[in-house]
Amino acid sequence: MTQWIVEINGFLMSKWLVILLIGAGLFFTIRVRGFQLRLFKDIRKLFSEDSAIDRGKGEISSFQSFCIGAATRIGTGNMAGVAMALTIGGPGAIIWMWLVAILGGATSFVESTLAQIYKVRDGQGFKGGPAYYMERALGKRWLGILFGVFVAITFGLIFNSVQSNTIALAFDQSFSVSPVVSSVILTVATALVIFGGTQRIAKLSATIVPVMAVVYLLVSIVVLVLNVTEIPAVLMTMFKQAFGIEQVVGGGIGVAVMQGVMRGLFSNEAGMGSAPHAAATATVSHPAKQGIIQTLGVYVDTLLICTSTAVIILMADAFGQTDATGIELLQLALTEHLGGWAGQFVAICILLFAFTTIIGSYFYGETNITNINNRKEVLTAYRVVVLGMVAYGALAPLATVWTLAELFMAIIASINLVSILFISPIAIKALKDYQEQRKKGLYLNFIKILFLV
Repeated sequence: MTQWIVEINGFLMSKWLVILLIGAGLFFTIRVRGFQLRLFKDIRKLFSEDSAIDRGKGEISSFQSFCIGAATRIGTGNMAGVAMALTIGGPGAIIWMWLVAILGGATSFVESTLAQIYKVRDGQGFKGGPAYYMERALGKRWLGILFGVFVAITFGLIFNSVQSNTIALAFDQSFSVSPVVSSVILTVATALVIFGGTQRIAKLSATIVPVMAVVYLLVSIVVLVLNVTEIPAVLMTMFKQAFGIEQVVGGGIGVAVMQGVMRGLFSNEAGMGSAPHAAATATVSHPAKQGIIQTLGVYVDTLLICTSTAVIILMADAFGQTDATGIELLQLALTEHLGGWAGQFVAICILLFAFTTIIGSYFYGETNITNINNRKEVLTAYRVVVLGMVAYGALAPLATVWTLAELFMAIIASINLVSILFISPIAIKALKDYQEQRKKGLYLNFIKILFLV
């Protein structure tokens, strides 16, 4: 059965998904006229404008929604995933990760804007995501249910096992903490948060994610300063191995492309249909605003955090001279740069990044479970299973689960990307409406947007 999973996963990841991801990204980039590359001037205004909105009980801000999305993006994929991409695909894989992020910015804008337009109100505020726009825009509830089942399994169960496993491994190596102890602590901590509702998830994410992201970036800047003379050589190696003639002839470029695309998707999730769940929760004055804000999340994840990890590893002698992979390689590299405390620092980063990813991933699963069946006992049962997988993940070797994670990731991304290709004209209309109101100097009331649907 494992071999069967590997073969299907190989086909999806090596052919279909690469074509779909890059093709959809190019298509959306053309449709939005490269808007994802020109949105930075609006970001500060968007956060400040929406901070002044009078929100009801349970409603969250655009910044809190951004942090929920960032919490699931910034995790194992940014550290262990990048290290694996470098080990398997070489430095050139990072260039392809950048390309996926730039094109994925347009895809993220479309899916997150659609999530805002088709969101629904519940007892705690708003909720939505691909399952909701598949049902309401395409009129295909069965497709939304199918997608929802895959998301609930992929994020709430499989991805969370990977996250808890990485935390347990990092703490075992750096602090000699038994995986059993890590399993118990992670499970209890997760239970305390997920039984607290969307507000608790949002507050936790808004507190931890920005602080840890800035600290990690500062550490990578220190590494850059200490190795400033090596920067040109590292960049040259990355571009040469991404597009070099030797790599084309030897087949290495294909491996670099695959690793860049696969790890890029696992990390920034653009097109996977996960971030729209976070985008739908925000109370904003125009749906395009949250599309823009979630696009920023793609860039922060890949162009900043993933690149920081790549820089730390590529500037260390440990790269290419050890059998270590994943989080172990990152710990070795940072220890080489900054001393023994750096390995422990990575373990703490993994704990906070991966734990917030566990919480955010659970939230995505919950959103889809309640869309399928809103009974309280069904949600409680799902929470118990999630906690069980968090506990299991910290204890088990997860080679098969990593393969399953990539397989399910390919499936949900395929369903979502094909769906938004059909619904994207609605998001394009929302963008045009947003730009017209901006030109007129209007505050962008959340109005009249229903006429777009």
